[in-house]
Amino acid sequence: MPTHVETHKRGGLQHLPQTKRDLLRRIRTVRGHLEGIETMIEDEEYCVEILKQIAAVQASLSQIAQLLTRGHMQTCLTEAIQSGKGEEKIDELMEVFKYLKNF
Repeated sequence: MPTHVETHKRGGLQHLPQTKRDLLRRIRTVRGHLEGIETMIEDEEYCVEILKQIAAVQASLSQIAQLLTRGHMQTCLTEAIQSGKGEEKIDELMEVFKYLKNF
């Protein structure tokens, strides 16, 4: 049986262009924060300040995961439910939630 990735070469984000733009903007912001953390470590800045920046990155990644989950539920999951394959997609999503511990 083909997986979701095999049957949908593209995810549901093509139906949510604003969400895609928001995700990319947030990812670019995280990338900038990570570069800042790298510089802080190279410059041997105070550990607590570095940890604060790491916490900010973690919070940003959590927001990205939430936004992506919402988009997935609005598109892929809704489509699966309408086509009678909702339970399979719910199980798939629940499996992913196991790895998103700070979600």
